[in-house]
Amino acid sequence: QVQLVESGGGLVQAGGSLRLSCAASGSIFSFNGMGWYRQAPGKPRELVAVISSGGSANYADSVKGRFTISRDNAKKMVFLQMNSLKPEDTAVYYCTGRVDFLSRDYWGQGTQVTVSS
Repeated sequence: QVQLVESGGGLVQAGGSLRLSCAASGSIFSFNGMGWYRQAPGKPRELVAVISSGGSANYADSVKGRFTISRDNAKKMVFLQMNSLKPEDTAVYYCTGRVDFLSRDYWGQGTQVTVSS
């Protein structure tokens, strides 16, 4: 069983920072692409950031310049550094990992991020 577990969410004031972590366990293979999605109440799930195994990253326009995604392939972890947080960043954040040869995406359970004004 492959599992992804997020951590680092919490309550923070607007303008503050949080660092989310996601750790993979239960597999002998590595993920190809990894990323972060988020979902706010009453809104659809949206892509926040993705990163390839080689370190190439892409971001949603709403977070570009404020968030940074990174990964540690040896530790099978992916991170999301969130700076200059805004109330509209409030959502449940989900970690994902892609295994290309299986055409399969794996998902974490989510971690709550709440930004107060």
